Amino acid sequence: MTNRPIQPSWIWQHPDWPGFRWEDRAVSPLLRQCQQAMGRLVGMARSSADDIQLEESLDALLANIVTSSAIEGEQLNAASVRSSLARRLGVADHDAQKPAPRSEGLAELMLDATRHPDEPLDMARLLRWHAWLFAAHDSLLPQRIRVGSLRGDEPMQVVSGRIDRPVVHFEAPPREGLEAQVDAFLAWFARSRSDTTLDPLLRAGITHLWFVTLHPFNDGNGRLTRALTDLALAQAEPQAIRFHAMSASILADRSGYYRILERTQRNGVDVTAWLEWFLRTLHDSLSTALRHIESVMAKARFWQRHREKALSPEQVKVLNRLLDGDFAHGINASQYQAVAKVSKATATRHLADMLDKGVIGRLPGGGRSTRYRVMGLGTPSDAP
Repeated sequence: MTNRPIQPSWIWQHPDWPGFRWEDRAVSPLLRQCQQAMGRLVGMARSSADDIQLEESLDALLANIVTSSAIEGEQLNAASVRSSLARRLGVADHDAQKPAPRSEGLAELMLDATRHPDEPLDMARLLRWHAWLFAAHDSLLPQRIRVGSLRGDEPMQVVSGRIDRPVVHFEAPPREGLEAQVDAFLAWFARSRSDTTLDPLLRAGITHLWFVTLHPFNDGNGRLTRALTDLALAQAEPQAIRFHAMSASILADRSGYYRILERTQRNGVDVTAWLEWFLRTLHDSLSTALRHIESVMAKARFWQRHREKALSPEQVKVLNRLLDGDFAHGINASQYQAVAKVSKATATRHLADMLDKGVIGRLPGGGRSTRYRVMGLGTPSDAP
């Protein structure tokens, strides 16, 4: 009878850990798509006005913070976080709130990750990020969370199901030797940036998988992992990271995110499937940012074209709603009345005035069902 070797349960138990491998033929097409989208995003952002760049950067940073927490089931006060970011970026915030310490810490963390890509990533910086993540939450935190320090001796597991029949989705490396494992990751992170054989976007994907597998803290590992991913992406392209929110795309496929992590962490060191998922998600993030900036720039061109036309505040409000895509099939008189909060007669008069001024046009159909769309978005069919 032959004694077969026991197969490791987790990726970190594999004898080749952390010698990750992947199939270039599988990831190369996705890499090219991401690189092309990143190039377009940087080019489009650079061609936009400075105020648009600032607002888009603020929106992307805010989305990254809020959605990264939402992945973990935490709902943040977005207005408070926005105020913290706006003050640091020098952006006017007309609905400013007094930022909470929690928001201040999250803003510090995100800006440090995305705006200082050239600062060394060492243990001190990592522990500082963890402290910012839980800023001013000491009285609300469970005692088990060790803020600003590595986890304790108890096993670190991701578990679901009944107490008497738990399902272990993941178990992190043991506490003994954890410092050495984190040091090895940090040394690779510093060294790999100058590795010409490793594409920077693949490096970001490996960064994500490696750190979340180490799970070095009692809590906050997922959010810190995504911040580290943003840092790696900022090192790959400092301009692009300002305008897209990868955490938002991860949140959109939250169940897929956890499935691919569990599947990868139970496998050997071939991480092809993980990198494919990572690159598809990154491409979705970049594509979303491209569509959004295209929309914002089209809106700016519209108002530049019609800047000399006298329009009432109600007309401006409705036009902005149309430009934001709130009425994909156009707007009719009754909808105008509801949005502008005017009488039926005023709504009809406003629409006729905007039609005469060439800022809106009729869609096919007529009578009471007549619908209107904005004109002058820069396409030939929009010419009045």
